[in-house]
Amino acid sequence: MAASTLDSTVAALLAPGKGILAADESLPTIGKRFAALKILSSEENRRAYRELLFTTPGLGEFINGVILFDETIRQRTKDGVSLPELLAKQGIIPGIKVDLGTIALANFPGEKITQGLDGLRERLSGYRELGARFTKWRAVITIGERLPTAACLTANAHALALFAALSQEAGLVPLVEPEVLMDGDHTLARCEEVTAVTLKTVFAALCAHRVVLEAMLLKTGMVLPGKESLPQAGVDLVAAATIRCLRRTVPAAVPGVVFLSGGQSDVAATERLNAICRMGGVPWKFSFSFGRALQDAALKTWLGSPTNVAAAQTELRHRARCNGLAVQGKYGKQAENERSAR
Repeated sequence: MAASTLDSTVAALLAPGKGILAADESLPTIGKRFAALKILSSEENRRAYRELLFTTPGLGEFINGVILFDETIRQRTKDGVSLPELLAKQGIIPGIKVDLGTIALANFPGEKITQGLDGLRERLSGYRELGARFTKWRAVITIGERLPTAACLTANAHALALFAALSQEAGLVPLVEPEVLMDGDHTLARCEEVTAVTLKTVFAALCAHRVVLEAMLLKTGMVLPGKESLPQAGVDLVAAATIRCLRRTVPAAVPGVVFLSGGQSDVAATERLNAICRMGGVPWKFSFSFGRALQDAALKTWLGSPTNVAAAQTELRHRARCNGLAVQGKYGKQAENERSAR
């Protein structure tokens, strides 16, 4: 695949004022979210929910890409249109989660390794035929006493690098996602330390595997104290720590950094994204790749009922608009209090 094709996909995914909707929840994950709201996690309900998301009027004004799950990329709307085709018609680029989830890392209690490298080359070819233009692989890094270990970081970085190399070989832009989890009572400084060593290890592996940095995106978390840490850091401290960490670890050749929400509330994620994007003075373009922080209000409004579709779509469009403004550093209370017309 010509480098120009990858470059054009990267450029489209970094369009100003837009971001990526992560709708790639695995069957167990979306099952838990549905169950919490007493929604039956049937194939039809999952299809209806994803169709609700992807047919939201005006979604393409603020969303330039959607990460799909294996089931979703094969589904069709009630009118028979494939979901990747539906997105493409709105100018939204279809992407695909290609890892197969995390399992315990042998001999390292409390740490995980991501599986899915076996057969990945063939799966990537199939996903491209189904309409995908970018990919995602997630590694999870836990902060704890004497965690993470060097072995965990190295193993996950190696898998991320192999994934990225295979994706580029297939003509697909990789979103490389090493997520440092928010779980725990660690400080902001501890998160910055772990995020820095994680990113250094990942980029060393990417370079060793000859991944073209200009044809990939980094998906990473903001530098945050643990959820159980008190007091929580203010948005300006979070923004400063995040920018400082990225400057010290991410090569300037990488065209963009898209932030994950990682369990933050929807408003908190938007506020922190806005503060980061307002700082400027960095060589990368910033954007977002949020899942729950974009979907939660819509899902809680929908509740599995067709009569709630329009109201749920209004909620999704509102959150997408708020984050589109945050990418430009233009988000504020006025935007949060508005509801865009359907």
